[in-house]
Amino acid sequence: MAVKKSETPAVTTYADYEVITPPNKLRGAMSDSKSPIDDPVARAEQALAQLSGEFSSWMDTECERLSDARDAVRKSGFNDTTREALFHVAHDIKGEAATFGFPAVAAVADSLCRLIEHSPELNRIPIALIDQHVDAVRAIIREYARSDAQAVADRLTGKLRNVTDDFLVRENQHRPEYLESISMGPPLVPKD
Repeated sequence: MAVKKSETPAVTTYADYEVITPPNKLRGAMSDSKSPIDDPVARAEQALAQLSGEFSSWMDTECERLSDARDAVRKSGFNDTTREALFHVAHDIKGEAATFGFPAVAAVADSLCRLIEHSPELNRIPIALIDQHVDAVRAIIREYARSDAQAVADRLTGKLRNVTDDFLVRENQHRPEYLESISMGPPLVPKD
């Protein structure tokens, strides 16, 4: 069977390296028609626009989930269930924030995820620090219509990140190799 030209990788050779460009098999899946009916990206954008009126209420629901997860930690302390609930809702908010129209919330949710993920003893996390993260998420969402909301969110996020980093440094001082990895951010390549 003959291989079509578009199915073979393109190889560009330079003095000390080669660049291999694989074939774009998705190009054939797209319609050549200019009709918006055939454009899946346009359909997705239209569907997103139709749902956008719901985003605010969905984010309010996420805030309630976050508050409930915090209350469970306050009541029972950290255990597998409360840890997972608090981490997952913070992670969900981090991922949904931009889509729902609240991108400034993502950094606070990320800071809470880091706090939970990198604390060696979860019960040593001050509940006040968790409260500050949860309250910051709620405040940023509540005040998002203000003209200075982004600037206020940036200052608040910066302070929370500094307090969180200070706590993580103190709690991980007995693990210098681990401390170095969390201070530099996530690894670019996963460990084997």
